[in-house]
Amino acid sequence: MTPPPNGLLVAALRSGSGKTTVTLGLLRALARRGLAVGGAKCGPDYIDPAFHAVASGRASLNLDSWAMPPELMARLATRAGAGADLVVAEGLMGLFDGVPAAPGRSGASADVARALGLPLLLVLDVSGQSQSAAAIVAGVRAYAPDLPLAGVILNRVGSERHTRLVGDAIRALGIDVLGAIPRNPDVVLPERHLGLVQASETSGLDTLLDRMADLVETHVDLDRLIAAARPLVASPPADAATASSIGAIPAPGGRIAVARDAAFTFLYPHLVEGWRAEGAEIAFFSPLADEAPDAACDVCWLPGGYPELHAERLAAASGFLEGLRAFAADRPVHGECGGYMVLGRSLTDASGRTHAMAGLLDVETSFAKRKMHLGYRAVELLADGVLGPTGTRLAGHEFHYATIVDPGRDAPFALAGDAYGTPPQPTGSRRGRVSGSFFHAVARRP
Repeated sequence: MTPPPNGLLVAALRSGSGKTTVTLGLLRALARRGLAVGGAKCGPDYIDPAFHAVASGRASLNLDSWAMPPELMARLATRAGAGADLVVAEGLMGLFDGVPAAPGRSGASADVARALGLPLLLVLDVSGQSQSAAAIVAGVRAYAPDLPLAGVILNRVGSERHTRLVGDAIRALGIDVLGAIPRNPDVVLPERHLGLVQASETSGLDTLLDRMADLVETHVDLDRLIAAARPLVASPPADAATASSIGAIPAPGGRIAVARDAAFTFLYPHLVEGWRAEGAEIAFFSPLADEAPDAACDVCWLPGGYPELHAERLAAASGFLEGLRAFAADRPVHGECGGYMVLGRSLTDASGRTHAMAGLLDVETSFAKRKMHLGYRAVELLADGVLGPTGTRLAGHEFHYATIVDPGRDAPFALAGDAYGTPPQPTGSRRGRVSGSFFHAVARRP
């Protein structure tokens, strides 16, 4: 059996510390050395893995200790490391930030590090402090003595003296400082309301990734960093026949029409890979190019994304809308988040203009009336559908700013609770073979 690759987890104590910049710079710098680097992202995130894939040239997968059963997470980690020389996982928010749950199931990046045996590469934003940074590192070691530290990368250092003051204080703890990256406004990724602007839409992305790699190569000791990685601890991949027993969501059909363009991008790679492993064929189509779902398919899936930014074009895409309605006449159609909005009667954009949508569900949504909805969700299906029979329990999340102006008269899609014990409430809509909700499915729950 081929030994597992070495890996490490890029972590920080808060969002905005520079995890993504360091991760992308590492992936591109190591790939330029000729290494096969597997990327992974902790937690529910659609956008960062796409950047990982461009930086490394390999697909990146999500690893989620709350939404995924441990066996599924281990199987996906094995897949991320298949054929790789090194696995670089990027943490989510702060290292220990999660939700109330059983040990190892909080969704925190620390859970993933423990489950997979990944040492931490701690990124510290040291702007505005010097020796006090050592107290933070000491606190991490005391709070989680079971998590090995591969080392620390100082970010946003101001000068050589600043670097020396911080570095000497941390090294006095017996912890290695693997690099010190200066402030650099030229390596900032553009953002929008759901996070980073998507990789496919970022102008000059390869040039920007090369600048990140140059920065990392100049200011980080890559040889010592590679030496500090440790073997990935994960189970071998399960075959398709046993996938559903460990939480994977079965393919909803043998041939699946999936919308994919700038308006529909939020589809987890592990779902598509799992469906293909079962033998399903994926037929992508672009609603923005006025393409209809392939009539030879037996189910249609509209992922989330940014339809609110393209509402006028979608409303004018008569070929797409008419084809979607014809498809739904005798086959299942499901929409997640943005896809749910497009299945409704209307979508109001940020300027307050209302655009007619497919009308396959009775819901009306608005991006003009914005409110952030964010968090894990545990749902139970109220009817048979593409995600399973009545009573199927799923884990996933919501992240959207759109609101429901009028829920309409359709029956609810599921009952949904959160990770904090809120009583389950009806969510989403279903009418005939058409269903949808703001819920993004990640895995089946036991």
